[in-house]
Amino acid sequence: MNDKSKVIKVKKNSEGDITDVMLENGNVYSIDEAITMAKDHLIDGVNVAKARSGREYLRSNPNGDEGDNLDNKPTF
Repeated sequence: MNDKSKVIKVKKNSEGDITDVMLENGNVYSIDEAITMAKDHLIDGVNVAKARSGREYLRSNPNGDEGDNLDNKPTF
């Protein structure tokens, strides 16, 4: 049984940075919570990457489909 949920919507700040994510189950998590959950393999289809600055961020698993990139998800 797969208890993982996928990101279906995102919330962005005025700079366009993702601040929160909504999962299929309707739960909303801050980006920091989502990063921790992704590290614990609790969110399907994403991974944690590290920017040159050292800041961690959430990204979609590469699959050649830009439509499911987190930046292209609907907002809420």
